[in-house]
Amino acid sequence: MVKICGIGAGYVGGPTMAVIALKCPSIEVAVVDISHSRISAWNSEKLPIYEPGLEEVVKQCRGKNLLFSTDVEKHIFEADIIFVSVNTPTKSSGLGAGKAADLTYWESAARMVADMSKSDKIIVEKSTVPVRTAEAIEKILTHNSSKGVKFQILSNPEFLSEGTAIQDLINPDRVLIGGREGPEGHEAVLKLKGIYDHWVPEDKIITTNLWSAELSKLADNAFLAQRISSINAMSALCEVTGAEISQLSDALSKNTKIGPKFLNASVGFGGSCFQKDILNLVYICESNGLIEVANYWKQVIKVNDYQKSRFVNRVVSSMFNTVSGKKIAVLGFAFKKDTSDTRKTPAIDVCKGLLGDNACLSIYDPRVSKDQIHKDLSMDSEVKHVSIVSDAYEATKDAHGICILTEWDEFKTLDYQRVFENMQKPAFVFDGRNILNVDKLTKIGFIVYSIGRPLHQWMNNIHQP
Repeated sequence: MVKICGIGAGYVGGPTMAVIALKCPSIEVAVVDISHSRISAWNSEKLPIYEPGLEEVVKQCRGKNLLFSTDVEKHIFEADIIFVSVNTPTKSSGLGAGKAADLTYWESAARMVADMSKSDKIIVEKSTVPVRTAEAIEKILTHNSSKGVKFQILSNPEFLSEGTAIQDLINPDRVLIGGREGPEGHEAVLKLKGIYDHWVPEDKIITTNLWSAELSKLADNAFLAQRISSINAMSALCEVTGAEISQLSDALSKNTKIGPKFLNASVGFGGSCFQKDILNLVYICESNGLIEVANYWKQVIKVNDYQKSRFVNRVVSSMFNTVSGKKIAVLGFAFKKDTSDTRKTPAIDVCKGLLGDNACLSIYDPRVSKDQIHKDLSMDSEVKHVSIVSDAYEATKDAHGICILTEWDEFKTLDYQRVFENMQKPAFVFDGRNILNVDKLTKIGFIVYSIGRPLHQWMNNIHQP
């Protein structure tokens, strides 16, 4: 029986290993992590992350060929193939601070693998890493492992979208495997390919060299983020010209060279990957003297930051140029629907911007915990102006305005007549996800701002910073 060890029980490692266990019942899969609380959660009825379909997959395999353990050393020792899915955050200090990827966890995992390995192993990069990371990992393994033990490093980047991760794993649009040139590297690629062959069609499995695979992940996220910033830049122009962003997006989507995806204007992109990976790309470009290329990718982030600040400015300027002491209902805190993840969610910056003008926030999200929201808004002088509630109607009661910051389906079907009647007047709605029927809300009596739509007469003559 082939044994797989997945190091890291987070958003990537947990679901990926669970689906491999589901699709490969003859393979024993162990997910290991040094966090006892996280492993306990994976072994409980309430998993540490929310992802549609994940609970069913875990329950089907757990205790059979899928286990979650803190005995890292044992499972590394026994494994034939080791997937490494540890965190690679942006460095907060030192060389490359604010841009470069922090590979501390990766290096620690590599040293542990070297110490525990007594037999040849295939090491699979599942985390998003800078191009040529495999070279550094090889050096650590080579200089710290037992004599005679050989390692092959493969790059197998994940292309998962939170909220659809299980479906993305079960029916991927492609699987990318990068390995070293030469017979041993080729053999390692074939072994990993053999695992995916259990359920992924062969024409969807792409093999490349190591460096192409590593860079493909950064490029993938950069291109997607670029599309979002591009459509958001156009949304600002739509508002001041009377154009309609949804009509513009529809026209663009019919161009087969562009396509329909990632053309929805919003308050901005979030999540754990886009900004982190673009900053990493910027650092790599700068380190190699490609300043113009680095500046190009920096602009994608600048436009995203601009979109968030523009939204806050629109809220404040519309409400008589101040939200001080006013109750603002914030509907949605996760960075996208169908996930509890708040990493780099635009809601953090929007909330902090409103708190900076002394607003009183009432926040509701169906999946994000109260503790997580308080942690993300850890500004001691301002948290007292934040209340976390468990119901959208409670959040909006007596509010002066509503900010839609996550596209949860339930926000589309609220009784907005009831909401309007229980709000202060004039009652404002700021739709940061373009999910509401503006005409219907306007007829009820709301003053509505929807990103990329012609401005309501109320806002049309207000100077926007």
